[in-house]
Amino acid sequence: MNPKKAKEKLLQDTYNLYYRLTNLLPNPDTILRKIGRGIEVYRELKNDAHVWSCIQSRKSGVLSLAWNIEQGKSSGEVFELVRSIFERLDVYQIESDILEAPLFGFQPIEIIWGQDGQYLIPRELKARPQEWFGFDIDGNLIYKGKFGNETEEIPEYKIILVQHEATAINPYGHSLLAKCYWPVTFKNGGLRFWVNFTERYGMPILIGQYQRGATNEEIRQLASDLDSIYEDAILVAPMDVKLELHEPNRSSSVELYLELIRFANNEISKAILSQTLTTELEGGSYAASQTHFQIRKEIIMADTRLVQNAMNQLIRYIVDLNFGASEYPRFVIDLH
Repeated sequence: MNPKKAKEKLLQDTYNLYYRLTNLLPNPDTILRKIGRGIEVYRELKNDAHVWSCIQSRKSGVLSLAWNIEQGKSSGEVFELVRSIFERLDVYQIESDILEAPLFGFQPIEIIWGQDGQYLIPRELKARPQEWFGFDIDGNLIYKGKFGNETEEIPEYKIILVQHEATAINPYGHSLLAKCYWPVTFKNGGLRFWVNFTERYGMPILIGQYQRGATNEEIRQLASDLDSIYEDAILVAPMDVKLELHEPNRSSSVELYLELIRFANNEISKAILSQTLTTELEGGSYAASQTHFQIRKEIIMADTRLVQNAMNQLIRYIVDLNFGASEYPRFVIDLH
C-alpha cells in the first residue's frame, strides 16, 4: 500500500473508532473524512475574500428586512413579555448566527437564561462552534466538549438547533462551505503560482554583456550592479558595458491563472448564492439577470423561513417556561 493510501486508511480507521466508542453518528461529509479534519476547516474558508463577499451578500438579503412580533391569539401578558424580550435582544446578531446553519449544515445556539422578577427570560443567545457537538444514532444533539472528549446530553430549553436540509440519515445537514472547499483550495494554489510568476516575470529581464577576457572580479561586479538596479533603478557603468532589456512573453500565462481564479470564484458563487450574476457582473442579457435575481429572491425566502422557525422556537420556550400551555406570539419577517 502506498503512503498516501496508508495515511487515508489510518485517518478513516481512527475516525470510525472514535464514533464507535462514543456512540455518535459520524458526520457523513466526504471532504472532512477525506482530509481527516473537523468541521472547523470550513471556518477557515471565510478568510477567502470571495467566499466572505458571497456570505455577506446572502445574509444581507434577510438581515436588511424588518421584523415584528405578531400577537395572534396569545394573551396580552404573553405578548407584552415576548415583545419586551425581543426589544432587549440583539436580534440582528441572532439572525446572523442562525444563517450560519446553511454554511456549516447546522448551528447550535445556546440560550443564557436569567431571572427578571417573576419571569425567566433569555438574556443572551450565543452561537456555539459546530465542532463542540455531534448527533447520536437517534439524531439527538450531543455536547462533545471543546476538545471532543465528552458526551453529554443537552438540557431541555438550553439549545436552539438550526439545521439546513438535515435528514434522519444525516442530522448534520448539508454544508454550503463544503462545496467551496476545493474551489478555494485550487484558487489559492493558482494565486501562489501567479505571485511567483509576477515576481519572476513582472519586471523586464536585464542582460549585461562583458568583453571576452574579463576577469572573474569584473563579472561579479557586473552581476552585483545589475542586481542593484532592481532596488535603486540606477546604474553607472563604463561605456563598453552593454545592457539589454528583454520583455518576457507572459500574456498567455497570466490569462491561464486569471481563468482559474474566475472559474473558482464562479463555483463559490454558485455554491453559496445559487447563481453568479450578482457577484460577477461581467455581462449577460436582461432575461438572464432577471432569472438570477429571482433565484436570489427564492434564497432569501428560504433563509427567512429558517430564521423565523428558530425565533419562534425561542418564543415557544419563553412561553412554556413562564406560562405553560398557551397560544404563542409569532416572530415574522416582512418580505415586502
